[in-house]
Amino acid sequence: MKGLNVLAAFLGGAAVGAALGILFAPEKGEDTRSKIAEVLRKKGIRLNRNEMDDLVDEIAAEIKGDNAD
Repeated sequence: MKGLNVLAAFLGGAAVGAALGILFAPEKGEDTRSKIAEVLRKKGIRLNRNEMDDLVDEIAAEIKGDNAD
């Protein structure tokens, strides 16, 4: 059971690290949004531009700890 928790923590950390790397990479915002949209489309999730902007803003707020929820 302990090994499973360690694995879950590692995978969770890797996912968060990848998301942070994408969001804070020195690329134009449009390029980053396109990459995120492409990954979401591969998973069957389709968002229009406004929905994508809202999602990016929500993720950024979560990362900064500014979410009031």
